[in-house]
Amino acid sequence: MKPAELATCDRAASLEVIVTGLASDAHTWNLVFIQLLLEDLGHEVVNLGPCVPEEEIVGSCAKHQPDLLVISSVNGHGFQDAKPLIGALRARPDLDGLPVVIGGKLGISEDRQEERALELVAAGFDAVFQEGVDLASFEAFVGALPKEVTR
Repeated sequence: MKPAELATCDRAASLEVIVTGLASDAHTWNLVFIQLLLEDLGHEVVNLGPCVPEEEIVGSCAKHQPDLLVISSVNGHGFQDAKPLIGALRARPDLDGLPVVIGGKLGISEDRQEERALELVAAGFDAVFQEGVDLASFEAFVGALPKEVTR
């Protein structure tokens, strides 16, 4: 988005987004970057930070009822940690329709990247953005979300 476009963002049509790391991931720069990107796009962000236990993520989503949950992983354990989390989110009727995406370094090797992404989508994620994916695809996904998600 160009600076002139940022100035004309319709803040009344913004999404409420929770950004979080997973329990095993202590990285923060990625979470701050995603928060700033989303805020620049006109959205409101609650950043839970790094090393967030599954129960806290689920509880925060239940409390805030966001329009989107964004999970970021840098340590390479995202795939492993994300499957139980998405199961817990999808098991709750009040969160079953919540759009949930994950991105970053999801495995410790380059092998099986596409396979891991497909498994995460099959487990319940709405989108997977692997390390090195152009930010435009993430921005397009966020931009295509309805401004009032019905759950």
